[in-house]
Amino acid sequence: MGLGRARGFPPSCLRVGLFSRDVMSHGDDQQPQALAKPTFSDAQASALVESLFGLKVSKIRPLPSYDDQNFHVYISSAKDAADEPTEYVLKISNAESSRSPELIEVQSHVSMFLRAAGFPTASVHPTAGGHLSSLVSVDGSSGVAGYLLRLLSYLPGTPVAEVPSSPQLLYEVGRLAGKLDETLQKFRHPKLSHLRRENFIWNLKNVPLLEKYLDALGQSRKREIVVQVIQLFKDEILPKLCHFRECVNHGDLNDHNILVEPSKSAFGDAVYHVSGILDFGDMSYGYYVFEVAVTIMYMMIESERPLHVGGHVLAGFESVIPLTPVERSALFLLVCGRFCQSLVIAAHSCQLHPENEDYLMITAKTGWKRLQEMLDMGRKAVEEIWFETARS
Repeated sequence: MGLGRARGFPPSCLRVGLFSRDVMSHGDDQQPQALAKPTFSDAQASALVESLFGLKVSKIRPLPSYDDQNFHVYISSAKDAADEPTEYVLKISNAESSRSPELIEVQSHVSMFLRAAGFPTASVHPTAGGHLSSLVSVDGSSGVAGYLLRLLSYLPGTPVAEVPSSPQLLYEVGRLAGKLDETLQKFRHPKLSHLRRENFIWNLKNVPLLEKYLDALGQSRKREIVVQVIQLFKDEILPKLCHFRECVNHGDLNDHNILVEPSKSAFGDAVYHVSGILDFGDMSYGYYVFEVAVTIMYMMIESERPLHVGGHVLAGFESVIPLTPVERSALFLLVCGRFCQSLVIAAHSCQLHPENEDYLMITAKTGWKRLQEMLDMGRKAVEEIWFETARS
């Protein structure tokens, strides 16, 4: 992927006032980094689309995001004014991620590879110069910051978080996770090694790195719970890593990154099928069991029967990739570890970006309750529910 640098762009649209704060990096460095989330206005984003991609914007609106900036963009067709606008997502990567163009390049190629393999992932619209992304430099109060821009096809559907989580849907989500990992084993790219992100805070093997962010929880029962899980993780999971089967993980199949659309079953009720897979920004080398653990954790968030979720997701995943006994034995603590990652990082990010609290704390609203329920019931009892449900 070549990087098209914005040239001939109106200076007024590039000189944006930027705040400068420490934020959680999605890069390899485990320390907080400076200057992350872009702050482009709707008008500036619209001008960027027209200048860099040569498209006429008819409407633009912001989309919620963690530490990037996303816009839903409607494009007027040049061929026929009566045509419905084509829809895209303008994704502006945060300043820290934009320093790793090779990593973003791999993510773009993965999305296109999976789309060619039949998965409902976004296509990448090239710039007017034929590149998959463009680097825009912005003068701010803290100096010049660079942001990588991509224009992705807009995927239809409703997030899984907003529909009833039936056993059928949970099974399909688990199967999707397994098929993704299975298919990604066939992906080849000269820069694939950039997915070996050793200190990436969102890789599930790095749960112990959360110790650096515990102050975000203060002196509380929540902190005690996380400290307990981290210690168990060190004692029981880290020694097992060498026995897990390695693969490339999507790493973030959460209930807002999977879109679904309804169709009618033979009985007349709604059956959902996956219509979109979003956000490959957390991709990294991990293990098959990591993918299913991350998926189980996020599917538990909105479920009315959260402790039964794992069995349905596991059944779907194992219809594609059966876990080994040692991988299964790690599943409970891996799910607890992912809860801790999500909850601690959200608390840390909220301290730095209170204006984005509503989005950052989506998982935390019920996440602490779900984690406590798992720990109260205990590993043996939860595994019994999961494995018996998967068998049935």
